[in-house]
Amino acid sequence: MQGTVATFDPQLRCGTLLLDDGTEVEFPATAFDASGLRLLRLGQRVRIEHDDAGRMTRITLPTFH
Repeated sequence: MQGTVATFDPQLRCGTLLLDDGTEVEFPATAFDASGLRLLRLGQRVRIEHDDAGRMTRITLPTFH
């Protein structure tokens, strides 16, 4: 699943994403920390990974796997 960064707090390392279907979802610091990224920019496209329980586990750039 992919979306666009709507908000990002670099101190708390969490924020919100706007999914392609228009749904806004929050992402936790743990998902950002698992990404290996240092920063997200507003409007940046990201890919979202979930575990079997449906919890967001990682945010990555669409070109990274």
